[in-house]
Amino acid sequence: MHPPEPGHGPSAALMRLFAADDIQSLIPREWPNLAIVMIIGLLVIAGANRAIPTLSVSFPAVLGCMIVALTSKVRAFERRPEHGTAMRVALFLAVVAVPLLLYGAATAIWAIDGSASWPTCIAVLVIVSLLASVLASGRTASVLAVQLASWAGVACAVSSIAGALTMAMSAGIAWLAYLRQRRIDEDQREQMALRQRAQMRAEEILSDYEETGQGWFWETDRRGAITYLSSSVAKILGRDRDEVIGRPLAELFDLAEHSGEGERTLTFHLSARSAFSELAVRAACKDEERWWSVNGRPTYDTFDNFQGFRGSGTDLTEKRRSQENASRLAQFDSLTGLSNRFRMSQSLEKILGAPQVAQRECCVFLIDLDRFKQVNDTLGHPAGDALLKQVAQRLERAVGKFGRVGRLGGDEFKVVLPGKIPREKLGLLANQVIETLSQPYSIDGSRVMIGASLGIALAPEDGVTSEALIRNADLALYAAKDRGRGCYHFYAADLHSDAQERRKLEEELRDAVTTGALELYYQPVVQTSTERITGFEALLRWNHPTRGWISPAKFIPIAEDTGLIAPIGEWALRRACSDLATWPEDVRVAVNVSPIQFANPSLPSVVMGAIAHAQIAPDRLELEITESVFLNNDDGTDAMFKALKGIGVRLALDDFGTGYSSLGYLKTAPFDKIKIDQGFVRGATQPGSRNGAIIAAIVSLAEALNMETTAEGVETLDELDLVRMLGCSHVQGYIYEKPLSPADALARLRTGLVAVAQGPRAARSERQSMLRKIVLEHGGHRYPAMIRNISRTGALVEGLWNVPAGTIFRVELGERHPVTATTRWCRDNRMGLEFSRPLELDEGGRITAVSTRTTMVQEPEPVTQRKVG
Repeated sequence: MHPPEPGHGPSAALMRLFAADDIQSLIPREWPNLAIVMIIGLLVIAGANRAIPTLSVSFPAVLGCMIVALTSKVRAFERRPEHGTAMRVALFLAVVAVPLLLYGAATAIWAIDGSASWPTCIAVLVIVSLLASVLASGRTASVLAVQLASWAGVACAVSSIAGALTMAMSAGIAWLAYLRQRRIDEDQREQMALRQRAQMRAEEILSDYEETGQGWFWETDRRGAITYLSSSVAKILGRDRDEVIGRPLAELFDLAEHSGEGERTLTFHLSARSAFSELAVRAACKDEERWWSVNGRPTYDTFDNFQGFRGSGTDLTEKRRSQENASRLAQFDSLTGLSNRFRMSQSLEKILGAPQVAQRECCVFLIDLDRFKQVNDTLGHPAGDALLKQVAQRLERAVGKFGRVGRLGGDEFKVVLPGKIPREKLGLLANQVIETLSQPYSIDGSRVMIGASLGIALAPEDGVTSEALIRNADLALYAAKDRGRGCYHFYAADLHSDAQERRKLEEELRDAVTTGALELYYQPVVQTSTERITGFEALLRWNHPTRGWISPAKFIPIAEDTGLIAPIGEWALRRACSDLATWPEDVRVAVNVSPIQFANPSLPSVVMGAIAHAQIAPDRLELEITESVFLNNDDGTDAMFKALKGIGVRLALDDFGTGYSSLGYLKTAPFDKIKIDQGFVRGATQPGSRNGAIIAAIVSLAEALNMETTAEGVETLDELDLVRMLGCSHVQGYIYEKPLSPADALARLRTGLVAVAQGPRAARSERQSMLRKIVLEHGGHRYPAMIRNISRTGALVEGLWNVPAGTIFRVELGERHPVTATTRWCRDNRMGLEFSRPLELDEGGRITAVSTRTTMVQEPEPVTQRKVG
């Protein structure tokens, strides 16, 4: 619905009925000026007729002129809003109708008594009435009253009957005018009340809107000085409203923030007198940063003269903060505050897209946290988040100013190092990062240990695009994990084939789990005092249909990364219990439990189910648990130990001394046995080795805690004698038996439980395979030969036939490296030599005599006895 156009509607009708200058007044504003015309008319009549009016003429005429002359005071009284229509009409008749009635009657009496001519009097009266009508123009009632009053006086003077009739008609017309005026006044008051209510409502709404601080209004004069400003704005600026009025509008804002925006600045719009909308400006606040969106338009008067600006403003602070927060979330990780994947990718692409080739050199570190999933599974995601925050802080400190650190998601981090950095320095920095991230953490009172693996790729050597560089750094990271984690690896071209091999092996492992291709082998555990088999340890094996036997060291890490270790561990537990049911009652089986299994609350149910299904005594099952379960030593760990011991199974602490925890857990953890890692057994018999002292300390600790001890990896008679002498209660290793298949283990048990140690007396030095020509000198003769492998104490040489044992040779291994060697055996064209003194090793652990000329290939190690979990 559109508002009525000007000149139409009830408002326009009222303006035509009454004067347009003041719709509330019945008395014309210029009415006092009519007194002058009336006096002039009297003078004109007197002059034209050379007659002086009598008292009967002059008194009513002068009285009428005086009333008209004093109308201004009566008009002010009549315009008061408290006066009703009757009062207003009465005042109107008194100052408009009555004076003209008196004036018309006086003029007619003057003509009747013969002192003045009728034409002159009529002419003056017509002029006065016409002028009065002009002054009352726009007021229909006023014009009508003027004409009636002017000529009613004449009628009264000429004839009493005509006068009475005229007065009666005038009274009737006056009554009708009164009724009409009353209706008009009522309509006018109602409309005024509506306008007042609307205005009041608008002012209240405006005031409420201003008080909320969301919006405000302003106005300036033509010089740009403030003439109106919402009080809320002055309060925000910390100034008094009266103090701001009269000041330039620009003082409200800190326009330096927009000094570079040219024609869009507020200053430009004000000087150009152009309208503007949603212009973001910073408020001139001292205590806080606040932003406003300002709208404004120039105002002009009816003559198109510029009057100033009028506009409004709204608060942009929260919206701007939300935008900044959204921008931050788009580029920064919300948890750690580091750059996110998008921002790190932008940084790397910016470097690789530099205009100069020399500026495109950079390095990328990809970092993956080791054992982080275990923290999440045991302590919960809030603890994992707290750990990630600490990792981010340490990583930033370790990298420092050398590069930018970001989080890609989960437990993956990325470091971009611009510029060309030597590989040696990158290696030192990588080691520093790994060492820093591997230090203990304190999370909600729990001591947590994790590690880190790191892959390194360099541009442009390893890629000239962001995608290629990240892909190759990822391959290097996988290589670092395959090397045992906790290390770094540079990208190499052959890693592509390794990655494909790993993915294929992962798929095949999933198939092996599904089809049941995995097997359990059992290695005997022998009591040292009786040399009788007391149990077996279950070891996982995988006989691939095309690759043959795959080392557990190769597929167990894949199972841990992919989560397959949980179903594999549960299967191994059930299968071991099933095999145990067929063995003698006094033989146990030990099954390794991975940290992931241990953190699963359903483990006690699985153990009870396996025992119940196999119908074996619970104490015949021994669960081997590594120290890593104590990385998150909390109430859940203690509860799990209590639940397992409640079932009645035995608990063994596996690989003791190789973990990261303290000895504090031994105070409460209910272990029945401590297993000494084979790393302490190997080399324990060598001169100067401290391993024997460590084994003795572990045995003493176990005896004090009423625990048994098992020495793992015993392979020589010397090692067996040592661990027996140091008091180990049990032995496990090749010295007694290699791992056996279930059928072979059952057959072995049928022969009895007595075990016989068989093996070499001492462990020979580590040998390195090689092909190298040498010269052997004996009895003044020189014989060419070939070394097949070598160690610090001897070598396998071929090329000479039928050499008697005990023959002494002078062997030239290299320049300035002659050595004396004795033949210990000879078969066909091969013989074994024993050096008179051990050869020296360089810093890399290689034999100095041969490392300067020939790169040696280390002999393949025997299959590692990798355990489930």
